[in-house]
This record gives sequence, C-alpha cells and structure tokens, in this order.
Amino acid sequence: GDGTTSVVVIAGSLLTACSKLLDKGIHPTVISEAFQKAAEIACEVLKNHSQEMDISNREILLKIASTSLNSKAVGQYSSVLAPIAVDAVLRAIDKTSHSVNLNDIKITMKFGGTVEDTVLVDGLIIDRHVESICNVKRVEKAKIALIEFCISPPKTNMDHSVVVSEYSQMDRVISEERKYILNIAKTIKSSGCNVLLIQKSILRDAITDLALHFFSKLNIMVIKDIERNDVELYCKALNCKPIAILDHFNPDMFAKADLVE
Repeated sequence: GDGTTSVVVIAGSLLTACSKLLDKGIHPTVISEAFQKAAEIACEVLKNHSQEMDISNREILLKIASTSLNSKAVGQYSSVLAPIAVDAVLRAIDKTSHSVNLNDIKITMKFGGTVEDTVLVDGLIIDRHVESICNVKRVEKAKIALIEFCISPPKTNMDHSVVVSEYSQMDRVISEERKYILNIAKTIKSSGCNVLLIQKSILRDAITDLALHFFSKLNIMVIKDIERNDVELYCKALNCKPIAILDHFNPDMFAKADLVE
C-alpha cells in the first residue's frame, strides 16, 4: 500500500529503542540529534536507490497501482481497479507540472452492483434526476447554467413570524411571491439558458414548485441539489462559471452541449 502500517511499526520500534537509551542515562538532545543524522543518511540511501520513471509508461504505473491495491480490502480486484485508477490519473494529469488534482476525479457509488461493475467514464456523471414537475426531459443545442442562488421567496435574516389575518393579505403575499419567481424565470429565459443546474441549499428551498411550473412552461430543464463540493468540478468539466446572483446571468457564464437528456 502507501506504507502507513510500516511507518507506525517502525516509529514504534524507534520509540522503544529511545526508551532503552534514556534508561541508560543518555540525554534526550543527544538522541534527537542522532535521529536527525540518521534521517539524512536514510534520505540519501533512498535517493541512491530511486529510479527515474516516465509518467507516460502505463505498464509501470499499473504495477505500482496493483502493488498498492494488493494490501487493501479490495486486493483481489486489483486487476480490475488498477487500470481504472491509472487511466483516470493519466487523463486528469497536468502535463506541464506532472501533478494531479484528485478533486478532478469523482467517484460515484451505486447500490446493487459489485466491484467488477466499476467503469471509467470519460466525462461527467451528474447523479441527479430532472425534476418531475418540469416536463422538459430532452434539450438540443443546450445552453447550461449553474447557479448558486435559490429560486424561492427570500427569508429574513432573523426568525420572525408573519401573521396574516385577512384573505386580501394572503392574496397579496401569494401575488408578490408569484411576481418575484416569475421575474427570475423570465430573466433566465431571456438570457438564452435552457438547462439549469441549481446548487443545493441548506437554509431554504433551492427552488419552489411554482418556479418549476414556470420553467416547464418556458421549456427550461431543471436539475437541482448539486452538491456544493461538486460545483468546481462541474464548472471545470462543463467549461462554465458558477452564477452567484441573478444580475450576473449572461451567456458568457454558460456551458454548451449538443444534447442534454
């Protein structure tokens, strides 16, 4: 594996040896300095035994991945998982710095399958369904926007109770909510967007049923509850920018696709 167990075992043995040295009356500073010198020698030995590796050599990378996986619980599936891991890293690698941002590789787990069912998808899996209230299931020449704001009536910064005592007041509340949501929907439609990804909200509803009704009438596909941690990955994969407020809604922030369904 990655050597974590070996590190713990070696560290424990070294501490045991330190205890014996302390019992003999050797000063802790002397022991500490000895450790520093031993570390320098160990690094030099490792450097002399190391070999330069071509990052494009897939066969060597497969051997390294298999060796690491063999010590894990999934060791028996190393022949299946090692090629997937290597190919994923090779596709996500920054060829200029030869480094990999592991956040660019997303693992999606599904119930009901086995390890042998694991596959590498060259693209992005959005593990969400189109909202059932929104009848738009297929969009050609899609213009995709990912928003970080909610399409629902705003709430106060503090907990307050609003008492409505007359039907006219209730009608006014409903009318204002409808106007507020409809204005957002029309602004999004006028921008040319026809596929909307909405970030998950924990403070209030990310989108209301009324808003979904409007978007259905405007032929805009809606996919909600995009996890906050996945926003950066989605933007990088789709080549779009997250939209934080309605005023920033313009085509320069959109991603484009031939088909979304």
